[in-house]
Amino acid sequence: MRTIWATLVSLALVTLVASSAHAADVPFLTGRVVDNAEILKPVTREKLTGVLKAHEQATGNQVAILTVPSIGGESIEEFATRVFDNWKLGQKGKDNGVLVIVVPQDRKMRIEVGYGLEGTLPDVAASRIIRNVMTPAFKAGDYDKGVSDGVGAIVAQLEGKGEVAAAADTSSPAAGSSSSMHFNEPNLTWPERILLGAFIFGILGVFTFVGVMTPGVGWFLYVFLIPFWAMFPIMILGVRGAMVLLGSGSL
Repeated sequence: MRTIWATLVSLALVTLVASSAHAADVPFLTGRVVDNAEILKPVTREKLTGVLKAHEQATGNQVAILTVPSIGGESIEEFATRVFDNWKLGQKGKDNGVLVIVVPQDRKMRIEVGYGLEGTLPDVAASRIIRNVMTPAFKAGDYDKGVSDGVGAIVAQLEGKGEVAAAADTSSPAAGSSSSMHFNEPNLTWPERILLGAFIFGILGVFTFVGVMTPGVGWFLYVFLIPFWAMFPIMILGVRGAMVLLGSGSL
C-alpha cells in the first residue's frame, strides 16, 4: 500500500513540475523584426528594419523586435531571457543588444537590455517607454504605433537624445524598475473563469488529498502545493480581483 502511495506522489510531483516548467519555443531569428504574431503591417516592419539597421551601423548596438501570439504559462521575464541568450544579441564582449518582445494574446511585453547598455538604457527608462509610449497605443489597438514609437524612444535613448518618455511620466503613477508590463487583466469571460477554476481546483484538490493521506512524504507534497493554491485566485480573478478577495477576507 505504501508503495502505491509513493508511486502516486511521484507521479503527482512529476506532473506538477512538468506543467509548471512548460516553456514556449524560441522562434528562429529571421531578421531585425520577427513578427510571428502578425500584428504589424508590412510597411511598419520594413520601416522598423531600416531604423534598426541604421542604428546598428551608427552605434554597433543590435536591437531586435519579436512578437509572438502567446508564451503559455511562462513568465515574460524568463521567456525574454531565453530568447535574448539564444539569439546572442549584441557584439561579442560588449553585450550591447536590446530585445523588444510583445505577446498580444497574453497582454505582456518587455524590453530586455544587455549588460553593456544598462547604463544607457536602465530599467527605469525602459519602464517609462513601456508605460508611457507603448501601452497607451496598445490599449487603443494600434500595435504599429506602439511598437514604432517604442522603438523610436529606445533608439533616441541609446543615441543620447534624451529620455523621450520622461515628459509623460509626471502624470503616470509611480512604478518600479521593471522593464516589463502586463497591460491588462486576463481576457476571460466569467463562464470561462468558472470552468477553469473548477478544473484547477479539482486537480489541486486531488493532489492535496494525496499529500494529506500519505504518511512520511505527504507533508512535502502538501508544502509543495502551497504556492499553487496561493496563485489560484490570481489565475482566475486577475491581480485586482485577488486583492479585492484578500481584502474582503481580512475584514
